[in-house]
Amino acid sequence: MHSTKEENANFSAVTAGRLQVWDDQSKDPSVFTSATGFLNDRQLGIISLVLLSISQLCSVVAIISNSLSITVFVRLGFSEPSNISLVALAASDLACVVLSIWTNSCFLLSSMDVRLPFDATNVSYLTGSAPWAFISRTVAWITAFISFERCLCILVPLKVKKLITSRSTLTAMIIIFIFTFCPFLYVVIRNRFAWIFYPYLNATILDVVPIDNKYIIQIGYIIVVCCGVIQPLLAFFIVLMCTIFLVITLKKLSSWRKSVTSAKSQWQHKPGENPVPNSPPARDRISHKEERLVRMVVAIATIFIVSYTPTCIMLLCSVIFDEFAYFGVYKRMYIVSGLATFLTQTVSGGVNILIYYYMASKFRSALRCLLRLDRQEGEK
Repeated sequence: MHSTKEENANFSAVTAGRLQVWDDQSKDPSVFTSATGFLNDRQLGIISLVLLSISQLCSVVAIISNSLSITVFVRLGFSEPSNISLVALAASDLACVVLSIWTNSCFLLSSMDVRLPFDATNVSYLTGSAPWAFISRTVAWITAFISFERCLCILVPLKVKKLITSRSTLTAMIIIFIFTFCPFLYVVIRNRFAWIFYPYLNATILDVVPIDNKYIIQIGYIIVVCCGVIQPLLAFFIVLMCTIFLVITLKKLSSWRKSVTSAKSQWQHKPGENPVPNSPPARDRISHKEERLVRMVVAIATIFIVSYTPTCIMLLCSVIFDEFAYFGVYKRMYIVSGLATFLTQTVSGGVNILIYYYMASKFRSALRCLLRLDRQEGEK
């Protein structure tokens, strides 16, 4: 038995982790394209096409880079706990990129009015943008874990080896995944696929139909606030604070080493004196190997902060301004912001391999061996 669009009520859609409620399903969705704001339909189409094109190109690069990163870290083994968290980070980035390609493709086909056997916007929401939003939280919390781990290595260097082991790191990655992705089950429970007949299309297509249950809807609001706003902002704040601490520590260590070098130079001219300055505090004394790892983590965290800032701004705006929503007055700006967050996080996930290559000698050697670059140079 076919049902019509008019039979659906209280349709809920999650875009970038925020639940939007549309209480009147009696109208055709096309009427909402007349929303006012800072952009008109033509400008929205041009900007969306540019962002989608760039995002799709970057996604292909990101798939290759993350696949290589996972392969290299697996080859290096998991004797070092940091390799486990970096593999989990690359795997989460890879999942986000694949989902963004699917979502962007559906959005592009929908904007081109291509006739499809399914509703591209709603189906891609349930199979693309919604899981992407939750997995992007996984990326955020793994980055927060990696940053916090480096802070512990500086604060409690003697105890950290007992605290951070391969087993504890793997356990932490599993907990993070459950903590960030399991709320997606609500989206699955809240919606179902159904074949629906649309009179204005004169066709039956696959669509997403919400389940009308007031208790499920009330639970949804709690999930949205906790997982859609508080959870990502808290992860962002942790990464930001840890990065600031690591940068300050590196600057102190760099200043101390410069002063030691200068003091030794003076001592060579005045052998009777020993003006070598006192050592830095215990928490700031780290080995050269640890220092290189801290610098790599700072680089990863900095790129994350830059790429995740648009997402945080979008989340805050959606909370402060009710009309900044997919079915609000500023729908066009909301769409552009959403596409921009897809792009920035895709770029972030794709450039991490460059950080590993230039700042981790083992990774660089393993990657060159995997790509057989050393052998090619030897043959030349």
